[in-house]
Amino acid sequence: MENLNVFGEPVITCSNDPLTGFFRDGCCSTDVADHGMHTVCAVMTEEFLSFSKSQGNDLSTPRPEFNFNGLKPGDKWCLCAARWKEAYDEGKAPKVLLEATHERTLAIVSIDQLIEHSVRN
Repeated sequence: MENLNVFGEPVITCSNDPLTGFFRDGCCSTDVADHGMHTVCAVMTEEFLSFSKSQGNDLSTPRPEFNFNGLKPGDKWCLCAARWKEAYDEGKAPKVLLEATHERTLAIVSIDQLIEHSVRN
């Protein structure tokens, strides 16, 4: 499967520090094994991290057993498209790097919603 962004171009790197992506390759690439669709390259905010924690997905607490240092505001991370949409619906969606966001995201989130929250790399 070719990994294209929401513009139909090759997905660019989201983050190597922290290392993100379903494949831990720095990109929001996906395939059939990625049931969570980790396809949105999002820039973390305190508001979103608190929201995610309240929904049962604590992304800010370090988990050394998984080699995970925890995320902080400003970090880029490949989020599940459905979680980003939940945050959007609650007014807590983080900004998005469109060039690094996989086109499969568009099955859940509209391009207009993504553009509304877009940032430049």
